[in-house]
Amino acid sequence: MKNNQTKQKVVDAASMLFFQKGFHGTSVRDIASRASVNVSLISYYFNSKQGLLEYAVTNYFEMYLNRLEDVLESNRSLNEIEKLKKIINAVIEYKTDHFQLTSFIHRELSLDSTFVREMTVTYLAKENYIISTLFLTILSEQEKLQQPYLYMQLKGMIMSPFILQHEWKNQLLDTQARKNFIKMHTESINKWLQFVAFYSKSKQLS
Repeated sequence: MKNNQTKQKVVDAASMLFFQKGFHGTSVRDIASRASVNVSLISYYFNSKQGLLEYAVTNYFEMYLNRLEDVLESNRSLNEIEKLKKIINAVIEYKTDHFQLTSFIHRELSLDSTFVREMTVTYLAKENYIISTLFLTILSEQEKLQQPYLYMQLKGMIMSPFILQHEWKNQLLDTQARKNFIKMHTESINKWLQFVAFYSKSKQLS
């Protein structure tokens, strides 16, 4: 248990520093100092700074996707738009609870690197499949032709606080602020989803 706690403390320290200084601007010594551990302990657990990054990101996405699958499973009886709302809430909640690592990952996604391509193939494709499949169900046959553009808007709303992280970070300083942000941001996206679903249904009936 203690080993897991120490390992997580190192991951948390690295996430904060990667967010603040970038991967290349952060040294192993910086991480060790922030986590109050010996540099050799990082080598023992992760082999290198790259190994630490890969562990942190893999762990982040595996927990994230498990969370989305749990939400889908526990809400199977709901209609499609309500399922989608539950998923959106889970996405915003998870990304906000891991704000610094989320923001760092989204920043890295703007770069073309082997690391990004591996993340895209391994994890982001599954995330997109879950969200886009549900989103498609609320559209009429006519609106499905516009689905890539509408889905791009949805993804933009989800990701924008983590891409524009410096505009939002001061509003997420404590637990209550994070809860308020999750509630307000989720509600704003849900209103957009309701509008899209209503508009799509009205066109189908006309």
